Amino acid sequence: MIFETHAHYDDEAFNEDRDALLSSMQENGIEYIINVGADLKSTAESIALAKKYPFIYAAAGVHPSEVNGLNEENFEWLKEQCLLEKVVAVGETGLDYAHGCVMKIAASQHAPGAASMGSELPYSISWDSAEHSVQKFWFERQLDLAREVKKPVIIHSRDAAKDTFDIIKAKNAGEIGGVIHCYSYSAEMALDYVKMGFYIGVGGVVTFQNGKKLKEAVEAVPIERILLETDSPYLAPMPYRGKRNTSLNLPCIAQKIAEIKGLSYDEVVKVTAENAKKMYRL
Repeated sequence: MIFETHAHYDDEAFNEDRDALLSSMQENGIEYIINVGADLKSTAESIALAKKYPFIYAAAGVHPSEVNGLNEENFEWLKEQCLLEKVVAVGETGLDYAHGCVMKIAASQHAPGAASMGSELPYSISWDSAEHSVQKFWFERQLDLAREVKKPVIIHSRDAAKDTFDIIKAKNAGEIGGVIHCYSYSAEMALDYVKMGFYIGVGGVVTFQNGKKLKEAVEAVPIERILLETDSPYLAPMPYRGKRNTSLNLPCIAQKIAEIKGLSYDEVVKVTAENAKKMYRL
């Protein structure tokens, strides 16, 4: 049976049929599901799902795009959730620079070009990297949290390859263990993560025509270091691209991995499930 290592069934996309869908999973070959927190609210909802369904486990964490809401008080609450028995990982955490820096408009009487903008509007435009520094701070704090509670970490990294890698290396996060979720970088970097002790999360993008980099990474990484994931309701594989994703689409991902690596479908399902059970200690 298939192990789904990353989904978001707390998402509103499942509001109309969540119970019926989840109740059908095991009869359709999905053995376990990790429902992953993206903020404090979804962390609580993930834990509620884990309590309701024996085959669902939760991850508690805050996505990099949501860290502005974190403070010491609610971070302590997050730590308490990470200690619960059915919470098997910290995450998803990491860095996401996809939307670029925040443009900052600051008043300045001596701003370059102020005259051309009109003396009544003496503004200068600069790039403020504070958002990135906030992401880095809370990423490091969640890595420390994972080490403290002795649970693996689920890492999200988008358009932030170097900073993510540098922080993971500086924090010796390979000792913590975990997965680089929705992997999107080079095959060479994937192998560097594997050498550290991380797993590589592979989802629907591996079936896309423009998913060349992920296919190269899958070809390079040993099957013993690959995890299956959907990131449901996002990133549905072909031929369902553009539609709501669910764990029932995992066979499409496993089949593509089998084709790339020259393995049988059954071998991919078996080994990736063993990998997930090992990482999540189930």
